[in-house]
Amino acid sequence: MGDTKVVESKTDASGKPAKKKTDDNGLISRIGKFFTGVKVEFKKIIWPTKDDIIKQTTAVVAVSIVTCALIAVLDYAFEYGMNFITSIF
Repeated sequence: MGDTKVVESKTDASGKPAKKKTDDNGLISRIGKFFTGVKVEFKKIIWPTKDDIIKQTTAVVAVSIVTCALIAVLDYAFEYGMNFITSIF
């Protein structure tokens, strides 16, 4: 019906589990692996085209100007409203 697998546990002479011996635990080796990984990840990046950058920058500037204008209008309206309310009392 189902196959079973037997997994042996490696132990040293004292009966404790054996530690894996790795030669790549050095600091220089880890730094090298890090930069190798960075290089691999940079190759995966899809860089935007010049047209995409221009369109996105234009959109951000336009939205920023509209937001600034909206905040200025609201600020003026609240100032006018507060001056009106304080002049009543």
